[in-house]
Amino acid sequence: MKTCLKKTVCLAFFMFFILSIVGCEPAQAPMEIDAETQIDLGTTIGSLVEIFSVDAIHVEGYSIVGGLRGTGSSECPPEVRAYLKRYLLTQLPKQKISVEEFINSRNTAVVVIHGIMPAVISGEHGFDVMVRALNETQTTSLEGGWLYGADLRAIGSFGLGTKILAEAKGPVYIDTIGVDGGNKRIGYILGVGRVLDEYKISLSLRKPKYTIASRISNKLNERFGSGTANAVSVGQIELKVPVEYIEQKARFISLIKAMYLTETPAVVKERISKFVRGLAVSEDKYSNEIALEAIGNASLGKLGALLNSSNERVRLHTAKCMLNLGSDKGFGELRKIAADKQSPYRIEALEAIVIAAKRNDAASISRRLLLDEDFKIRLAAYEQLRKLDDIAIRQMFVGRKFYLEQITQTQYKTIYVARSGQPRIVLFGAPMRCRDNIFIQSPDGYITINAPSGQKYVSIIRKHPRRPNVIAKLKSSFELSDIIRTLCEEPLSKDEKGRAGLGVSYDDMIALLKQMSEKGAVVADFEAGTLPKISLIIKK
Repeated sequence: MKTCLKKTVCLAFFMFFILSIVGCEPAQAPMEIDAETQIDLGTTIGSLVEIFSVDAIHVEGYSIVGGLRGTGSSECPPEVRAYLKRYLLTQLPKQKISVEEFINSRNTAVVVIHGIMPAVISGEHGFDVMVRALNETQTTSLEGGWLYGADLRAIGSFGLGTKILAEAKGPVYIDTIGVDGGNKRIGYILGVGRVLDEYKISLSLRKPKYTIASRISNKLNERFGSGTANAVSVGQIELKVPVEYIEQKARFISLIKAMYLTETPAVVKERISKFVRGLAVSEDKYSNEIALEAIGNASLGKLGALLNSSNERVRLHTAKCMLNLGSDKGFGELRKIAADKQSPYRIEALEAIVIAAKRNDAASISRRLLLDEDFKIRLAAYEQLRKLDDIAIRQMFVGRKFYLEQITQTQYKTIYVARSGQPRIVLFGAPMRCRDNIFIQSPDGYITINAPSGQKYVSIIRKHPRRPNVIAKLKSSFELSDIIRTLCEEPLSKDEKGRAGLGVSYDDMIALLKQMSEKGAVVADFEAGTLPKISLIIKK
């Protein structure tokens, strides 16, 4: 016992001696790891590839606008004439006159067509094209004309042997409601350009390797669905835009760039921390939103805390990300922002809801916003309801020219006319009634809308555009939709049944509606959409 005690005392003395020499260091706290600099977050697909994507392609072509009122001409360069003679033989029905006589008629004009074609086929939506009479010709106006059809090729590649990318045909819209009254040698064919061949997105590996190309393809097909990615070689992957991203191709590409090729639970956790912090404090909130969406549902836990942020931009991007990942919490916050009359992000929130929320939820908030006092919000709500094909919009096709759409869920009366995309007249606050004692006439005097005080109907009169002595007259009620249909439905022959009209063009109807609003014939504001944004890259 004494021996053990002696050994213990000796050991304690020895330890005291050692500590007295070395000194006693205080315990250090574990070193905090900076996730951005110390942790390798992995390799993104965007760092391995170059992404080649075409957003839009400038296209052009030549064709004939017919149905003019003696305002056309026969002039065109010899090579264009030779092309049109061959092209028109495939497009026109059997004519009593030759193709040469058709081109030479004063009721036709050779035009150059220019458009900006989307690279991805987008459902049934067409694109706008511009038509313009050739320079240094005697054509004075394309008003009332019809483009007989045109093959459109990449700009600068004119000729029968080059690839046809799109086609277009339809009535010519001449804008006469602008400040300068419009240039009648230039017109638009609205919403009729049809893409014939979709351009795929291509990923080119910076260092070609089959195993990497295969892993990327498998990763994308797993996330977005089979058939999204196809490794066509050791260095190239072709992508097809998934249906849910047809209207947001740029977002789809951003998600691909932000996706990581490999993942482990620990690294995913670090990635989420980094990008949640970036979304909270960085100015570039979109990139962090995309990065978190690319990670997937694992982000939702930490993202939810940002919905309580005092910064509305943080809440907006957080809610968009969460909704895209299927969280109803994202919808709730976006609905608040869309309904907040002080928020500058209302339309962005509404668009995000329509893209990602359940259809009934998206339709419900859109219908409520039709009651908003701000016309821009009402218009945005209408556009979203139109995408949803909602019953709040009553629609009819008038005269094979345009859609007449009526919305009754609003107290503010506004006539809206589209000048790009699908031609349409929208009556916000329908039904709309005109007052009596009205007299409206087109600038050329060919169309008259008249209802003297006390008359129980509206007289609609139109002179024939080519035979001014021929006058047609119809009656209409005072309801604006009835007046529009009476003016614009096609005339009927004796044997035809249906609603008879006077065949007035879409552009003439727009000009009449503007005049009716300004003169108080109908108590409603008049709003016109923007013209197609097509640059004039035309040489001839």
